[in-house]
Amino acid sequence: MSEHRKAPAFLRPMDRAFDFLSRACVFIAGIALVCMTAIFAWLVFGRYVLNNTPTWVEQVSLLLVMVIAFLGAAAGVHNHTHLSVVIFRNIVPTPVRTLFVIVSDVLMAGFGAMMFWNGIELTKFKWNTLIPLIQWSEGLRSLPLTICGALLFLFSVGHLIRLFLGRDERQDNIDQG
Repeated sequence: MSEHRKAPAFLRPMDRAFDFLSRACVFIAGIALVCMTAIFAWLVFGRYVLNNTPTWVEQVSLLLVMVIAFLGAAAGVHNHTHLSVVIFRNIVPTPVRTLFVIVSDVLMAGFGAMMFWNGIELTKFKWNTLIPLIQWSEGLRSLPLTICGALLFLFSVGHLIRLFLGRDERQDNIDQG
């Protein structure tokens, strides 16, 4: 009977916005992965063919790994593909499972909010320092963490909203018994 209820008007635009943000994260992380592959190819070529190792590759790669890891994690939380342990949720009765789902989403939202807040502080603190060899702002290293924190918060709150409206679509959701 709850499936026949009309969804609130804000739910569809929220889902579209979150889907767009998730796709953007995957796209940017994919571009970063391609760039990292290309610069490592340049590293190998420079080292073994030109006998002149490019020193900037390590620092740029560290930045790209941050982008890949944090934006990929945020998209994974939205798409329900992020590493999670659901065994305890799946072996308990439905009322307890509901509590576990709520607690995990609240904890993820809180964790995302802390990542965002502390990421802002870290980015501001490091912004005027330069990364050796590439002379870019050191704050760029913590910027993906900050963005990921904001997205984790938004996506987790979105999951909670969908859960409380009876529209949770996760594979391991509470309706399975």
